[in-house]
Amino acid sequence: MHILLIHQAFAALDEAGGTRHHELARYLVDRGHRVTVIASPVSYLTGTKRASAHWLERESGGPGIAILRTYTYAALHRSFFHRLLSFFSFMLSSFLVSMNIHKVDLVWGTSPPIFQGATAWLVARLKRVPFLFEVRDLWPAFAIAVGVLRQPWLIRASLWLEKFLYQHADRLVVNSPGFIDHVLSRGARQVDLVPNGADPAMFDPAASGQKFRQQHDLGGKFVALYAGAHGLSNDLDVVLEAARLLAQSENIVFVLLGDGKEKPRLIEKARQMALDHVIFLSPLPKNQMGEALAAANACIAILKPVELYKTTYPNKVFDYMAAGRPVVLAIDGVIREVVETAGAGIPVPPGDPLAMALAIQALANDPERCHAMGRAGRTCIERRFSRAELAEKLVVIMEQMWRVHD
Repeated sequence: MHILLIHQAFAALDEAGGTRHHELARYLVDRGHRVTVIASPVSYLTGTKRASAHWLERESGGPGIAILRTYTYAALHRSFFHRLLSFFSFMLSSFLVSMNIHKVDLVWGTSPPIFQGATAWLVARLKRVPFLFEVRDLWPAFAIAVGVLRQPWLIRASLWLEKFLYQHADRLVVNSPGFIDHVLSRGARQVDLVPNGADPAMFDPAASGQKFRQQHDLGGKFVALYAGAHGLSNDLDVVLEAARLLAQSENIVFVLLGDGKEKPRLIEKARQMALDHVIFLSPLPKNQMGEALAAANACIAILKPVELYKTTYPNKVFDYMAAGRPVVLAIDGVIREVVETAGAGIPVPPGDPLAMALAIQALANDPERCHAMGRAGRTCIERRFSRAELAEKLVVIMEQMWRVHD
């Protein structure tokens, strides 16, 4: 089977960002299938564009995986208007490239951004092949909730498109159980859960991350690490305030690893607050994240206290657990159930810097508790959220769609 994935924010394993789709593509190839990915040359995490300015760049994602980087307007982080231009430019260019790809057996669309879902649906219909639509977060609901999406006409259009795609997908996949009721209420017909997870082989819980510690002069301090996007939804001001509350704890250092629109402001705020124990680092490719997480004593996952965020299964939480590090979790809802059931960390109320500070201090004072929570998280990943087992479920779904269509 030849699977066509249209995904603007696709990140390969040698890039920074979420690599769920590259990992899943490798498992599809292991099962004898072939995957072509149409993606943007502009990093969704950093907003930077690759040096080449060609209309189309071809690269290998490994055996059986072809990655086509097609023109995308490079201004993701300037404003919401420019972000829309980026989305629409990819819609057009990915459609044109898709129509020149032959012998496709299934089109795999994914959201966000939701607009590329429309391209995937149209390509699938024109090629007369099944359309699998994957929902990775509840856009536009999330964007409306945090105030990013405010224009009434655009809200109406986005809600219409969301409902259209749910109703017209041959099958719909969600990566969190918290999304199921939402998509069913908006017309989805057949919904499958293929949750986020992690590949345990990418992380070594026994590693000390000594190289990373030496590189960034972390010494023997207790490292509380946040890894991921520095955006509006990530609420990293709370982390800075927690760091301020722990400023007198000389053995604790905060490391914020990643990039995003809010990062320059956060760096300036930390400077003004004289938070010398907060270190901002550039994002790392996924295949180097094992060393960074090994250097951490505890890891932070945080989102704004928005009701809808209770539905999410953030990727980073599963990576933290796979690395055998306890999670300080400032997110309520379904992901809290995972962490609490596993005994893999300390949940704190979202938006509460004091609670976060107390949790980090408690872990710093109790190394054995840290290790026990880390071991519990790793065990949970191996038993319930291993990427290989989750990928197998996706493979079965795609093969069923293919057989039914034939």
